Amino acid sequence: MTREGAEAQTAAEASAVLGRRWDVLVVGGGNAALCAAIAARRDGASVLVLEMAPRFYRGGNTRHTRNMRCAHDTATDTLTGPYTEDEFWDDLKRVTQGHTDEELARFMIAQSKDMLGWITEQGVRFQPSLGGTLSLGRTNSFFLGGGRSMLNALYQTAEWLGVEVLYDAEVVDLDIADGFFLGAQVKHGVQRHMVRAGALVAAAGGFEANIDWLKEYWGPPAENFLIRGTPYNRGTMLRMLLDKGVKPVGDPTQCHAVAIDARAPKFDGGIITRLDCVVFGIVMNNKAERFYDEGEDFWPKRYAIWGRLVAQQPDQIAYIVFDAKSLTSFMPSLYPPISAATPEELAGKLGLDPQAFAATVANFNASIVPGGSFDHTVLDDCRTEGLTPPKTHWARPIDTAPFYAYPVRPGITFTYLGVRVDREARMQMADGSAAANMFAAGEIMAGNVLGRGYAAGIGMTIGSVFGRCAGTGAARSVRN
Repeated sequence: MTREGAEAQTAAEASAVLGRRWDVLVVGGGNAALCAAIAARRDGASVLVLEMAPRFYRGGNTRHTRNMRCAHDTATDTLTGPYTEDEFWDDLKRVTQGHTDEELARFMIAQSKDMLGWITEQGVRFQPSLGGTLSLGRTNSFFLGGGRSMLNALYQTAEWLGVEVLYDAEVVDLDIADGFFLGAQVKHGVQRHMVRAGALVAAAGGFEANIDWLKEYWGPPAENFLIRGTPYNRGTMLRMLLDKGVKPVGDPTQCHAVAIDARAPKFDGGIITRLDCVVFGIVMNNKAERFYDEGEDFWPKRYAIWGRLVAQQPDQIAYIVFDAKSLTSFMPSLYPPISAATPEELAGKLGLDPQAFAATVANFNASIVPGGSFDHTVLDDCRTEGLTPPKTHWARPIDTAPFYAYPVRPGITFTYLGVRVDREARMQMADGSAAANMFAAGEIMAGNVLGRGYAAGIGMTIGSVFGRCAGTGAARSVRN
């Protein structure tokens, strides 16, 4: 068959799929979307999933994930101990500083207790926690093979159940009347189709890959942001829903943003560009000045603040500095650290002032309280005194050659502006009413739970819990 013939057949097949009326239309292709699609299909609904990306890049940011945080009462084959609902709530409340909808957050935490079993039933497998600074062996379950393997398992199950999936399918308009979803205009290739469905599940992510939209809130510094995940999360679905009268939730300046290697690509660098070595050293800006406590708390509870911190520095650049004692203490990233025999030489390689750089290192070393016992697995007593900002834990001298540094920039994972939902994952309208047949799951509604801050694995929890709720609710709304 000629190339043109194959493309024509693909277009014809897509036209046939898009021309059918479906019970549930799911927009998005990641964890939340697949959980919704599977739940709706298991509830008897016919389901069409529209993924804007090509098949190879399907799954949004789920491709780059590693684990999911769920409450559990006892240890399991892959978790070392209990993690109660109250402890989960305390952790979430601490990292968000109270900026969360408590009812929805507690509901999510309660529902998370059986998610590990439900996800396993969908073909996903888990492995014991990774070590190093992650400290997640008791709280988070790691996917065997990572996020892409987890995603592939969900797709395999969805397709086995009879869920139809169409790639390269972008929703460009929505037909919504008084909170009732009627249909979606879909662009596939050069053709546009109106897809009719009994219910809508929006699981299409945030707007982190839309630099122009980010600049509306961050200004010119957004040009220096790197996007850790998919370039396809441009927020078009979110914008349409808000324009059609869905109630917004969340601060548009808040996001999950971590410090990633400044040498990473603009988009889709993924988990291997993240740096988990902050607690082992100090972090300087391009003036060779420290600007935050590197040992404030355990890394999984603080790693997601460092993107915002670096974004607030001149030129949105910073440098993680450590020495030979720490080189093998953390998981390596894609790029090797920059090394030198002396602090002054290292500063020169980084383009920083050698005298200022060496002075910052010397002042840090001199401020460390002697006698502490270094242990990165606990909140140890290795701290500084008389230093601003302090380092409250894991402070030890940077004095053993060679010396190392990683350049870092803000790496945005997803944004927190989204649509308001209730416990059923049903969208709420700006006029105070509940949408009749529109549901949302994943990053597009994460701002209900994450007003600010982040703790490792919560994004996958939100996607799985509200994805299952959205799919079940959508299927039931069609029956009703």
